[in-house]
Amino acid sequence: MNETAVPRERLRFSDPRAFVPFVLVALIWGSTWLVIKDQISVVPPSWTIAYRFLVASVVIVLVLKVRGQRLRVSRRAWPVVIIVGVTQFVMNFHFVYRSEATLTSGIVALFFALIMIPNSLLARVVLGERVSKGFVFGSAIAIAGVALLLAQEYRAAGASDGVMLGVLFAILATVSASIANVTQATDRAHDEPFMPLLAASIIVGTLVNVVLALMLDGPPVWDSRPSYLGGIAYLGIIGSILTFPLYFMLIRNMGAGRAAYIAVATPILAMLLSSLFEGYDWTPLAVGGSLLSLTGLVIALKARH
Repeated sequence: MNETAVPRERLRFSDPRAFVPFVLVALIWGSTWLVIKDQISVVPPSWTIAYRFLVASVVIVLVLKVRGQRLRVSRRAWPVVIIVGVTQFVMNFHFVYRSEATLTSGIVALFFALIMIPNSLLARVVLGERVSKGFVFGSAIAIAGVALLLAQEYRAAGASDGVMLGVLFAILATVSASIANVTQATDRAHDEPFMPLLAASIIVGTLVNVVLALMLDGPPVWDSRPSYLGGIAYLGIIGSILTFPLYFMLIRNMGAGRAAYIAVATPILAMLLSSLFEGYDWTPLAVGGSLLSLTGLVIALKARH
């Protein structure tokens, strides 16, 4: 193994190396869903995503220079770079932005918490990690809760087909991110220095995003609103360069299934922000669905994998 590679170990949440990144990522990602909602403006999602990761690419290259690391990965690692770059930084975000065009940000965040299910199932197939009956039971409860929330969204939108399209995009976003998560936990990913691997993945994703934006929406479009500009900076630097290294380190050190614990905390803050800024209507159906979802997530994640 490369001497600079991240050591493989399984950390408990009581360990500061797991607890501190967990709290930071949950707080930041809990807020990014609302910022993404504001990014849906006159600028097509394709260009907004491209701007976000152009900023992220510049910043992560500067971080590598400060750390004294080179932007270099082995030839053997390029499949990992391409898979993570395309699934995490292209497909995932394209589907998320389109999902939020029809669903409230808090609902998308809570729906995305179900990433633990494909994470664990893919980890079972790819990495041989065990899936327990308790995990299956808790996952079923969480899915039932999300179904209630989606029923609430469907009613609020007047039985609009847009809600169902938003659900489809949310599912595709979750599966895309899950593929990237599990790829980060493979032996091939472990054998590479972490930050250069992440930087290469972000740069690959950025190039693909720019090409897609040109193909789908033509020349660049810009929004001069301060909130839009601030959102690009926040999502590109704080929501990407600060959090993705922390999150992928958790995946490496805890496993793809257990790292999904963060999905329980993130939507709680996202739902609170949605209530404050989007006027989310907390009907009995919505309250019941939220409680059922979070209960199922806790049961599933407390079960041994």
